[in-house]
Amino acid sequence: MRRSIVRPRRENAKAQLLRALERRARSERRWAAASLWVGVGIVGLFVFCALAAPLITSSGPNDQDLLHTLQPPSWGHLLGTDNLGRDIFSRSVYAARIDLMVGLITTYVPLVLGVGLGLLAGYRGGWLETVVMRAVDVVIAFPFIVLVIVVIAIVGPGLLGVYIGITVVGWALYARLTRAEVLVVKEQQFVLAASSLGYSNARVMLRHILPNVLRPNLVFSTLDIVLNILVLASLSFLGLGVQPPTAEWGLMVADGQTFLLTAWWISTLPGFVIVLSGVGFSLIGDGLADRLGRGWRGRAGEAEGALLTVVEDGA
Repeated sequence: MRRSIVRPRRENAKAQLLRALERRARSERRWAAASLWVGVGIVGLFVFCALAAPLITSSGPNDQDLLHTLQPPSWGHLLGTDNLGRDIFSRSVYAARIDLMVGLITTYVPLVLGVGLGLLAGYRGGWLETVVMRAVDVVIAFPFIVLVIVVIAIVGPGLLGVYIGITVVGWALYARLTRAEVLVVKEQQFVLAASSLGYSNARVMLRHILPNVLRPNLVFSTLDIVLNILVLASLSFLGLGVQPPTAEWGLMVADGQTFLLTAWWISTLPGFVIVLSGVGFSLIGDGLADRLGRGWRGRAGEAEGALLTVVEDGA
């Protein structure tokens, strides 16, 4: 009799635990989906403004109106004007073209290079792995921005120096991340089976290993875009990135630092645009991390639930 009373209590406790876990999982999925779509909406708005800049602005990025300098935000000038009478809204919209282009190129070119080297180093091992990883250690040992400035000092200020500098430095993290993932994946049964069937190394790496190591790199790349946009803005602020009179968010912040107390909108509003773009890409990264990792977590949850059931039944 006592055993029959204890078992329903355990089953009720188990049911309550499973319901609580299911509610938590649904809440996490809803938050991840919401963050993903909000991030897509923010980034999509920036992309639309960059592509449709001539249609949504009333003036060019460098058109001057010396009769309306240092005007505060108004219906005529949504974000105000600078000391040369240039419309801040128009310049911010046109600057999105450069910042987004630099952010994407300086993220995904190093991604391709780093993933390729990390894949070869992790799968082949030996002297190739030693050379690649020692090069990664050397690059990571120095501050990121310092190495980029060194490369720009050699190549010269401007967009070309930014492209080369960030690419030369940015591949290292992707190579280390990919190599660590490859070391785990290549010991899995499906990879060992493919090797046992006589498939070539190229086929095993490209068709069996690569798809399984791309997910963490894609998630990290969304955060890397934010970093690269901030690096471009910092370099332009220091005079090493985009050169005047080209519209760029960091350069606009630098142009307004002299008037920060009298015309705060010249620097503050482009800075807010930088923050908003970073929030958009960060939300996309959070949503992708949940979407791409949900399958693994689901399998882990099923295994944990099965183990819990076995333990309780045994008790």
